[in-house]
Amino acid sequence: MRQWLIGLLGWCAVSAFAAPHQHEPPVVLAPGYEDLQFEPPSAGSYQLPSMGDAADGLILNTSGNAGRLHDYLGDKATVLSFIFTTCNDVNGCPLATYVMSGVQKAVLKDPELVDQVRIVSFSFDPEKDTPSVLGRYGDQFRAEGFDWEFLTTASEDALRPTLDAYDQWVIRDYDEEGNYLGTMSHILRVYLIDSDRRIRNIYSTSYLHADTVVNDLRTLLMQ
Repeated sequence: MRQWLIGLLGWCAVSAFAAPHQHEPPVVLAPGYEDLQFEPPSAGSYQLPSMGDAADGLILNTSGNAGRLHDYLGDKATVLSFIFTTCNDVNGCPLATYVMSGVQKAVLKDPELVDQVRIVSFSFDPEKDTPSVLGRYGDQFRAEGFDWEFLTTASEDALRPTLDAYDQWVIRDYDEEGNYLGTMSHILRVYLIDSDRRIRNIYSTSYLHADTVVNDLRTLLMQ
């Protein structure tokens, strides 16, 4: 996992350099980086009530083709995360991508899931995460033939309605001249969406774990 994080954080545009003889404070890694510390209930033994409809929105795929988010929702159980590729908070976007990689690995091992699950990583930094950038980023993590889509938008204006619909607030950092610095603050949320485009679970940093997500996917497909 340590090497995985080093490789992922190599994408970050901003690096922090400590002064001589000083050390950065230790980072407490989110539970999603470690083994699950409890035994989850057996798949199918619990319910995942609808939490509302999954919103639509404008997108660009990694080929630069325009479409709608709903084009990637509805035919499979979908795990949707909002990320940006230059995020350097290990408990933010890198955590989401790490956990999604774990979900991918588990799903590929389960013949009952492999054709029923899609992962969507949606960037909320259209200025830096162009289709080609996202394509190269996604190639690092997506297994050959697996349905893991990386999406962006043409502009921040095109993105804003989708972020609002999914209650994703973003604060961008600018310098004194109004230039975007490539960093932002946000809350990590990952959404489990069923084939009827309904949200069935929302995972936060403290709850996001590949084992939990896969257990919920199995439960969802049993309902």
